[in-house]
Amino acid sequence: MLMQGFAGLMWIIYLAMLGFAVVAFVMAALFREDAYRAADKQNKGFWLIILGVAVAVNLLVPMLFLQIAGLVASIVFLVDVRPALRQVSGGGGRGGRGGSSSDGPYGPYNGGR
Repeated sequence: MLMQGFAGLMWIIYLAMLGFAVVAFVMAALFREDAYRAADKQNKGFWLIILGVAVAVNLLVPMLFLQIAGLVASIVFLVDVRPALRQVSGGGGRGGRGGSSSDGPYGPYNGGR
């Protein structure tokens, strides 16, 4: 009984690691190549290869060490690279629209002038 619960927990962990890798891979594919250069990060091809290998390892090779390495790569992309790419691409904050702190719902607030 205990082993069945452990196997179920491991299955959930494996699915979570696969989910992180797939989400990171898709997000890496959506950013333009020049955003990677402007953010002073590795190029787009590098991240697509690393994250693609992470997805493949999670799908094909049930070795926990390799899956954890893929999880680390996915977390590094999501925590470090993606915010830098969003900032460079102009997608930071406010739903990706940009703007200043004095903007209202219909545009900038000019103080009644």
